[in-house]
Amino acid sequence: MTASSKCKQKLVDAQRVTYNKTCEQKLHRMCCDGFCSVADKMETKGTDEVEKLKSKFMSAWHNVKYSWALKSKTAFSRNSPVFLLGKCYHFKAVDDESPTGSCTAEALDDDIVTGNVDGFRKDFTSRIWLSYREEFPALPGSTITSDCGWGCTLRAGQMILAQGLLLHNLGRDWIWSDALTLEPLDTETWTSSAARRLVSTLEASIQGERLQVTQPICAAAQGGAEEADSYLHEAYHRTIVSWFGDEPAAQLGIHRLVQLGMRSGKRAGDWYGPAVVAHILRKAVDEAVDERLKGISVYVAQDCTVYSADVIDSHSGQTGSHSDPQGLGSGAAPDSRAVVILIPVRLGGEKINPEYLSFVKSILSLEYCIGIIGGKPKQAYYFVGFQDDSLIYMDPHYCQSFVDVSTSDFPLQSFHCPSPKKMPFSKMDPSCTIGFYSKNVEHYERISNELSKILQPSSKEKYPAFTFMKGHGKDYELSLAVEKREWPFIRDTRKAGTTSGDFVLL
Repeated sequence: MTASSKCKQKLVDAQRVTYNKTCEQKLHRMCCDGFCSVADKMETKGTDEVEKLKSKFMSAWHNVKYSWALKSKTAFSRNSPVFLLGKCYHFKAVDDESPTGSCTAEALDDDIVTGNVDGFRKDFTSRIWLSYREEFPALPGSTITSDCGWGCTLRAGQMILAQGLLLHNLGRDWIWSDALTLEPLDTETWTSSAARRLVSTLEASIQGERLQVTQPICAAAQGGAEEADSYLHEAYHRTIVSWFGDEPAAQLGIHRLVQLGMRSGKRAGDWYGPAVVAHILRKAVDEAVDERLKGISVYVAQDCTVYSADVIDSHSGQTGSHSDPQGLGSGAAPDSRAVVILIPVRLGGEKINPEYLSFVKSILSLEYCIGIIGGKPKQAYYFVGFQDDSLIYMDPHYCQSFVDVSTSDFPLQSFHCPSPKKMPFSKMDPSCTIGFYSKNVEHYERISNELSKILQPSSKEKYPAFTFMKGHGKDYELSLAVEKREWPFIRDTRKAGTTSGDFVLL
């Protein structure tokens, strides 16, 4: 990049920072004006109303605090491949004269590219995005109706499990038909509309009313075999999303996860580590009553070790559950169940060990990898790919309104993200959980063989992130409760960082 280009980029960055601060100040003023107006009307209201008001403004504040991560454009290089959960994309334009030229996403649409930018966009947007939500039914054991500010690891866990379910039901090549119709998350539009929506909601709550939002209705596909197949895929897609709904009846929703977390001493509003979330996800799938979830199970590695006999038992449906400790009532034929393998690891001490960069790249290049629950300290992300030395992720720190997934035509738009984000590998928290999807025993043997080669240490100072062992975990006298052994993975007191984030090619 030339000196003039660098100066221009610095100027753009400075203008962007100034614009961000201006937007935040506008939102703050609008929220304050709305609060004063509503508070005057609530002087005679009871404590419950005041608490509800406080909860709404806390949600608004978390939106201000975290939403900047989704508003700005992420830079992607034209000259380096981009990997997304095992698929590789190239962005280089045919008419590029300079290898260091830059271009915005809008200008890119006019370019002729040798790679497939739209392919990457469709692939990324087709992944299920589960973010903060507000105004859903109160969580178990509390009056909390939003997970803003504390539920990001649970959301990242839901996303990694959702990707496993997509692979299981639709395959890696499935693309959502509406992937390119989503509008980018624009800062100015979001900031003004969020503030107005907040104040309007507060005013309506005083009057005992609830805002009614008209949602688009998805028409059923009609026609020949191709349309029928598309309709079937969309039905699977919609079913998977509904399992993660924010309501008590949802099999894998946040209400269910919080309820299961209470068994380990966690409560709604607590922060959850990536290892603890892995075990909660295992319990949620294990105890799910929906017959369509009986064909898949979750295995969680113990002490960074995957015991092959335990995984094979999971495939055969012979592993016991809380409701069926002998595994006799699963109804699954031998080798008929798929397995989501979750491996809690720590890639360093207090900070990430740079030696693990090549390892993380290698696993994110595999199509059976379903991503990583990770992030920065106290700020969880769902990592899905990389470019050069930066990780690509989906960010749950964006508070959206509750969507009732019990209806047959609920809107899907807010469950997909059009804006990929990047962060340097060096800023990654060392505590994370890696996920893989294994279709059957034969597939697992291939996975274990390939990963064993990747895991071979490249130097004496580097230890493998995890290992594979023959036999069952019980054969190695692992008597300590699994959840207790994983507690060290969630201990981190460092301050949360910030991130920048639509889509710019450099």
